[in-house]
Amino acid sequence: MKISIITVSYNSSVTLRDTFDSVLGQTYPNIEYIVVDGQSTDSTIEIIKEYEPYFKGRMHWISEPDKGIYDAMNKGIKLATGDVVGILNSDDLLCDKYAIVKIMEVFEENQSLDSVYADLFYVAQDDTSKIVRRWITGKQKQFKYGWHPAHPTLYIKKEVYNKYGLFNLDYKLAADFEIMLRFLEKYHISTYYLQEAFVKMRLGGATNKSLKNIYNQNIECLKAFRQNGLKVNLLLYPLFRILPKLLQFKR
Repeated sequence: MKISIITVSYNSSVTLRDTFDSVLGQTYPNIEYIVVDGQSTDSTIEIIKEYEPYFKGRMHWISEPDKGIYDAMNKGIKLATGDVVGILNSDDLLCDKYAIVKIMEVFEENQSLDSVYADLFYVAQDDTSKIVRRWITGKQKQFKYGWHPAHPTLYIKKEVYNKYGLFNLDYKLAADFEIMLRFLEKYHISTYYLQEAFVKMRLGGATNKSLKNIYNQNIECLKAFRQNGLKVNLLLYPLFRILPKLLQFKR
């Protein structure tokens, strides 16, 4: 089976080499690597060109204006030719060289499976060996009680996107939440939990940069339930959502 890994970048020169190195180091042989750049103005393009030969024809990249990160992800999914699609952010990295092998073994052993998800480590910006927070996802539960996979660990069959759609650009902060909710609870795609951390994410994403963004993201999550015809307690849901995240710092 072939896997397409998508990295979206914009002025990502500080962290992009770590991301590229983690993909280059994977032992799984059939990886297509797609980089969608938003017309960066720093040295991101130079780094992409520097690394392109190391992928020996397996890297495909574009650089052009977009409507934000989710629009760029949609472009990457449309370009993907793999059986499975995963998204690796430009400041994230895969935990070890066997991550993709382990993911693809699950798909190969369960041909009808739609998706696989795992755990995630949040790491310090300047030291990716320093774990600050552990997202231990656990087995599948209902989204309305605060559970959902860490999006960077969710690998999905390309045919699922073809059937049920891409990221909804009406969502500025929670399009990843909306698409997971839509796939897993509205359309009930099948999934499998790998009880292991496969992605290291640097702390400091766009959503968590301010209290206003956190508030707006919660509003968008509630909108996602409504738009997908799923019931949720408007008062309790924000508490269900926040509590598990606070506990992640204590693990």
